Amino acid sequence: MLDLNNHASFQLMKPINKGWSSDKKYYVETRSNEKRLLRISDQKEYDQKKNEFNMMKELSKDGLPISQPIDFGLCDEGRNVYSLFTWCEGEDAETELPKLSQAKKYELGETAGRILKRIHSIPAPGQENWSTHFNRKIDKKMKSYLECGIKFEEDDKVISFIEDHRHLLEGRPQSFQHGDYHTGNMIISPEGSLSIIDFNRCDYGDPWEEFNRIVFSAAVSPTFATGQVNGYFDCKPPIEFFSLLTLYIYSNMISSIPWAIPFGEQQVAFMKNQAKEVLGWFEDPSHPVPSWYQGKDQIKL
Repeated sequence: MLDLNNHASFQLMKPINKGWSSDKKYYVETRSNEKRLLRISDQKEYDQKKNEFNMMKELSKDGLPISQPIDFGLCDEGRNVYSLFTWCEGEDAETELPKLSQAKKYELGETAGRILKRIHSIPAPGQENWSTHFNRKIDKKMKSYLECGIKFEEDDKVISFIEDHRHLLEGRPQSFQHGDYHTGNMIISPEGSLSIIDFNRCDYGDPWEEFNRIVFSAAVSPTFATGQVNGYFDCKPPIEFFSLLTLYIYSNMISSIPWAIPFGEQQVAFMKNQAKEVLGWFEDPSHPVPSWYQGKDQIKL
């Protein structure tokens, strides 16, 4: 039995069984017919969840289309933490985008890019030097991959690129990050507008690292992914961005196989197939722009 503020006003609580988060999630309807999202987390995550809630309050002040934070606190006699948000009406972007015109896909991609730019406007507090921090992550990921016993095709190209481009991490700025920014965490409303959900992996780091999940968006719609890059950079992404994008995507590829192993052969096969697809985007190591990307003057809508 939940013991949290507003619980007496709930007339419907429906579990949401999707996503990789350890949170328990519920769709809620109140007695006044308001729709809510309720997340329940273990008390040990209190500090992380409080920071997530407070950062979403900051973003809400800026008018960003996200789940608006309503209430936060301890529940279940202090054993758990709850966060209550408004509900974003609509369908997952990853299922809705294939139904839309190319022009609409590009428009929503540009919107996603502009939203992300505003998310990154919040500076990081005093953080460890980014190069030191991320190189340590690369070392850990590489060790796990080399020891896991499962390899993807042409992994030598990925490892060589990572080792040859670590220097790009030097001097990178840091900001607030959504943490899992792709079409699976976006909602398209019945009116065709875009909202961003699931900030539960929020963190701080190089803002360009946030594009490491664009592989999922590009698999759904290359046009949307192109729009996201163009919207973020006002159609003028620097070549340095694409080199770092490749580095961040490749470092994720290295870690994806060890991550997938506990979830079974099907998930491992998915990650190996994704690695093969991504390598097809970067066939020429001297040209780090992915094959799906097009400048606005090139794209056919």
